[in-house]
Amino acid sequence: MSRSLNIAVVGAPNSGKTTLYNWLTGSKYKTVNYPGATVEFAVGSLNPALIEKFQLNSNKQIQFFDTPGIYSLNPKSADEEVTYNLVVGQQQHPIDFVLLVVDETQLNRQLLIAEQLQKSGIPFQIIFMMDDLASKEGLLIQRDQLVQSYGQKNVLVFDGLFGAGLEEVLRFTESLESQKYQIQEIGFDKKSLDQLQKQAQKKYRDFVKMERAPSQDSPLERTVRIDQIVLHPVWGLFLFFTVMTLLFASVYWMATPFMDWIDAGVSAFSDVVKNNVAGLAGQFLSDGIIAAIGGVIIFIPQIFILFLGIGLLENSGYLARIATLVDRPLSKIGLGGRAFVPLLSGFACAVPAIMATRNIQSKKQKMLAQFIIPFLTCSARLPVYGLIIGFLFAGENNLLSGFVLAVLYFVAILISAIISGIFSRLVQNTERPMLSMDLPYYRRPQFKIIFKQSVDKSKSFLKRAGPVIFILAIVLWFATQFPRPENADQLTSAEITEQSYAGQLGQKIQPLFEPMGLDWRAGFGVISSFAAREVFVSSLSLVFNIEGEEDAQIEGLIKAMKSATFQSGSHQGEPIFTVASSIGILIFFMLALQCLSTYAILKQESGGHKLALLQLVFSNVFAYALAVAVVQGLRLIGIA
Repeated sequence: MSRSLNIAVVGAPNSGKTTLYNWLTGSKYKTVNYPGATVEFAVGSLNPALIEKFQLNSNKQIQFFDTPGIYSLNPKSADEEVTYNLVVGQQQHPIDFVLLVVDETQLNRQLLIAEQLQKSGIPFQIIFMMDDLASKEGLLIQRDQLVQSYGQKNVLVFDGLFGAGLEEVLRFTESLESQKYQIQEIGFDKKSLDQLQKQAQKKYRDFVKMERAPSQDSPLERTVRIDQIVLHPVWGLFLFFTVMTLLFASVYWMATPFMDWIDAGVSAFSDVVKNNVAGLAGQFLSDGIIAAIGGVIIFIPQIFILFLGIGLLENSGYLARIATLVDRPLSKIGLGGRAFVPLLSGFACAVPAIMATRNIQSKKQKMLAQFIIPFLTCSARLPVYGLIIGFLFAGENNLLSGFVLAVLYFVAILISAIISGIFSRLVQNTERPMLSMDLPYYRRPQFKIIFKQSVDKSKSFLKRAGPVIFILAIVLWFATQFPRPENADQLTSAEITEQSYAGQLGQKIQPLFEPMGLDWRAGFGVISSFAAREVFVSSLSLVFNIEGEEDAQIEGLIKAMKSATFQSGSHQGEPIFTVASSIGILIFFMLALQCLSTYAILKQESGGHKLALLQLVFSNVFAYALAVAVVQGLRLIGIA
């Protein structure tokens, strides 16, 4: 059986490349890491629904590769290296053909890629995008002559919003055959690049004319007007802080109803199992297995909303403006605008964020970004924040809870900035990197695509964190239930837990956590969270032995926290979870590096243990010291 036809979809960032790819594949694709690199690209088969709709050859297997956006086939970043290795180097996957997606409003810059593809002998076809925007700009593009200059016969124009032109693209791809091409020239020196750039500019002048003045609703004119506010040194920053506040606050208050439904559903299912399966087996299934699953899926709404918000900012064109806007402030702390996207990614997960620093050309900026990313509020902290904020403001306005969550995000940003500023002065470097990037037109976000990407990233979170949380939750259940005392039937759940392995370990480490206002049970939760921060909630649920079948899991845990008291020590009988100790928990989780995956990727990207160990020790000592100082300070002024 012949192999599938492999087609790479190539183009500049914001050219519409991924939009075409999503139309071609529908939901039939997966995101993978390129072998030997940390940059992701998507691979997908032709959507079966399109085969049926347009009556295509169902026997031909077509596979599409959505490559990272490039400005040139002369790679200068990790993204461009992946595209270069796939298309030019023919590494890993035998690419047969390239669909070069170009934005008609940016042809003067994007035709360079076409020149490079032609000179390399790589078979390709230009796909014109943004035709409606080019028309509003008054541009007349002689597409026939332009594609003929590259030896092409077909003129393919695609509308990413409504899918017009999709059938023509499909008919064209169906006519292609699997045949590995021969590269005529792999490298591009400066002289060759200059020559290719001159050829691209000549073709642009020959085949692109200004037919008339831009219309009143011209995207360029509209973008310029909006940028007068968005990039304003005062109003732009005000808008930036407002947008970020709304984004982070929405992660809490928009997700709350969905989390409540999931929580209630898991609790009801747990009650059914416990009522129908007797003895320890029923407890294991309900309090171990089902509770572990619930502890994972309950936070999916928050993760999804965070990814959705970031996707909307990126798709609308605003994200690139933020990078430009914060370039100067970031330069004050040793960073720059190019560090913004990795830093923003850190709010989702530190692991891909640290990987994204590969595109920062300055070694000093890269090192600083890698060091401070773990201080930013990643999605793994949301379960802890959600629990503690719910404890502090249970039954109050969700908007207030959202505001507190936003404050936590901004405090983490402020502390990260201070740390970066200090360390940037300790690291001597003569580099003076400049920010250079294209600012796309403002566009209406394509919600369907963003929604699909947010779902995929939420699934990725489940695959990454889910198994760890699930396994540890089961281990913790056994740790809190064994060894079983001989008179276990006569003891309460709390008494069994106190004599368990977890209880014995927790009581030994209680002196370490008492200055933070915590007992051995809460301290055990903190220790267990070093495998995965999200485990903290599951740990508390187990060691506090939540009772009361009518309560949902989180509601029951909050109720147990409100009544929990020290069982031993100098604070015996006093409440554990107070305003002071809750703030201490928030501070510790805000700053401490408690993620083994983050440590591993820091080691990999920095080339050794030095930076990773420094971050691990510094962040945890700093987090612990600051949490203790705040808790003790609040107690001194009468805030228990």
